[in-house]
Amino acid sequence: MVCTRVAIVLAAILVHGAAFAQSDVQGGKDHPLLTRMPGYFITSSDVKEFDTYTTAYLPDAEAVWEGKVTRLRYELKEGAKQSSMVQIVRNYENALKKIGAKVLYNEERVLGARIASKDATTFVHVEAFNDGNDYELVVVEQGAMKQEVMADADALSNSIAATGKAEANGIYFDTGKAILKPESTPTLEEITKLLKQNPRMALYVVGHTDNEGSLESNLKLSADRAAAVVRALTGMGIKGSRLKSAGLASYCPVASNRTGEGKAKNRRVELVEQ
Repeated sequence: MVCTRVAIVLAAILVHGAAFAQSDVQGGKDHPLLTRMPGYFITSSDVKEFDTYTTAYLPDAEAVWEGKVTRLRYELKEGAKQSSMVQIVRNYENALKKIGAKVLYNEERVLGARIASKDATTFVHVEAFNDGNDYELVVVEQGAMKQEVMADADALSNSIAATGKAEANGIYFDTGKAILKPESTPTLEEITKLLKQNPRMALYVVGHTDNEGSLESNLKLSADRAAAVVRALTGMGIKGSRLKSAGLASYCPVASNRTGEGKAKNRRVELVEQ
């Protein structure tokens, strides 16, 4: 009798443990844009207010998505009906098309899409694994990072005096492009102020990238971005003879390119005293 009671208690513990293990991870919830497949629960949830996601299914220039990144991993509950990988992908494809998404790539177990409006662009990546036993949903809500440390003329001057260079925080470009965003204006104005306060100062404007994509494309991108900054500064009254642009791609990282945070730090513009 005692053994029977112990067995019942153990069985109850195991059942309770299994049920608990199949509930959503703490803090895990569906993205407001898309619900989950029936019978699945969230095993991991990672939300970063600003990061990058790189897809292997697009050309280098289009493969890096930047903004608020939500990554959710779903797994089939024990006893639930398993969906095939194709079924998972098709369900998300149909749901995305209903809200006006453009499919970027679509394979048997992988889907990528873009939802564009006048206010925002959102990217979605869905990838199924293990015959549909689990799948990942990534949603990237494109937007500029909130820059908490801004460049100002005095800080730039002090850094150049101490180290011969300064990072121009607050310079923004669209992903994979060399067109300055309007949010860059305050920093450009501070660089202009620096140069006007120091009329003999001449600078190299140096562009840097992370290691996503080919070295050749990043060399061109970093050079084009540096040249764009020079054009903006000359347009603000600085003589072109005081500025020279260069691009170093990923040759001079300031952090590891193995993490999204490190990649973000490596994508930068520096001012180097000539």
